[in-house]
Amino acid sequence: MGCFPCFESSQEDNNNFNHQKVGHEVHPSAPSNISRLSSGVDRMKTRNNVNNAASLRRESSGPPDAQIAAQTFTFRELAAATNNFRPDCFLGEGGFGCVYRGRLQSSGQVVAVKQLDRNGLQGNREFLVEVLMLSLLHHPNLVNLIGYCADGDQRLLVYEFMALGSLEDHLHDVPPDREPLDWNTRMKIAAGAAKGLEFLHDKANPPVIYRDFKSSNILLDEGFQPKLSDFGLAKLGPTGDKSHVSTRVMGTYGYCAPEYAMTGQLTVKSDVYSFGVVFLELITGRKAIDSTQPHGQQNLVTWARPLFNDRRKFTSLVDPRLEGRYPMRGLYQALAVASMCIQEQAAARPLIADVVTALSYLANQGYDPTTAPAHNIISSSSKERPKTARSSKNDEGGCSRWDLEGSDSPKETVKMLERERAVAEAKMWVEKRRQSG
Repeated sequence: MGCFPCFESSQEDNNNFNHQKVGHEVHPSAPSNISRLSSGVDRMKTRNNVNNAASLRRESSGPPDAQIAAQTFTFRELAAATNNFRPDCFLGEGGFGCVYRGRLQSSGQVVAVKQLDRNGLQGNREFLVEVLMLSLLHHPNLVNLIGYCADGDQRLLVYEFMALGSLEDHLHDVPPDREPLDWNTRMKIAAGAAKGLEFLHDKANPPVIYRDFKSSNILLDEGFQPKLSDFGLAKLGPTGDKSHVSTRVMGTYGYCAPEYAMTGQLTVKSDVYSFGVVFLELITGRKAIDSTQPHGQQNLVTWARPLFNDRRKFTSLVDPRLEGRYPMRGLYQALAVASMCIQEQAAARPLIADVVTALSYLANQGYDPTTAPAHNIISSSSKERPKTARSSKNDEGGCSRWDLEGSDSPKETVKMLERERAVAEAKMWVEKRRQSG
């Protein structure tokens, strides 16, 4: 079916919920596939990598010159890099294990080392999937895997160090002394993360379904460049005349698409739903699931959906930490994209390529809070305007305003963004011709 035999679809029917994680696959002993990975004790790294790549090429529809470039490390090397996994090197902990900051003694490179919990949610299969995925898939919005360790029963992954941590760190439970993400940065992060998904869905062959898109899996480099991480749950997408992949339900509660959670049928549109939840987190500053919120507001999607139906309530969806510093028209457009992504029916959701088009436009429309007025949480103009009214001018200038109501369908919304981007590019071209003439 594709590149990696360990990605073959499972026909298991049981759907389990384990705390935040959905599903739980236990692999007490290493599958035969794990023998493909060098333990790190074997120092013939180059030959092992070539052999692995050759094995994959025989099963892959990808390029014939694919190479597994990940290095192999011994446990001793990674223990030395992290000062024996000392607490002061600890960066965080997830369902799959602890992450430590380290410095490779061989090169001096600062790295992040994830030590898989042998009693945790990630088994040998997920470990192998992540090594193979990140060794063969490379994109500016995917985290770079430097190497791995399969020394004895130890399983460790070595990534490039992402200086700004995860998106979750900057959205939720933010310390009072840290500045909240501004509107421009939020749109930039959303656009970059969407591009990472677009690469997996449209450029990888066969397509890859990420299956665990959430704010804690989006890491941020200098300049808030987003990169997707944690590929242990990724699956190869359907090929040929197949419409979906049937698999055990796994992922994180609050982010899983409803049709996947109920039937185990996985498509690229399942990722689009999860993206919509994260995009709502960026807009609202709320968690996907927050038990501290009042009853009826604990699930972000359930709380937000009714508010999409009343334009007067759009501003109540915005993160209050933005203090009104956002473009009103940009908010309408962002909410349009979010609402399309979290549609109940998978067929009604856009393709990720259309989302990238819309968000690239939004990310390039720089908002300057010093030259635009801040908006009230509920503006008086919104209260006075009838629900179905549509004005001809935008708050920021002479562009026509559109909203989520009236005749605009999700497809029309994306087409409008495409047209506006084309008009903006045409104006830039004319201006350059005028200057050069």
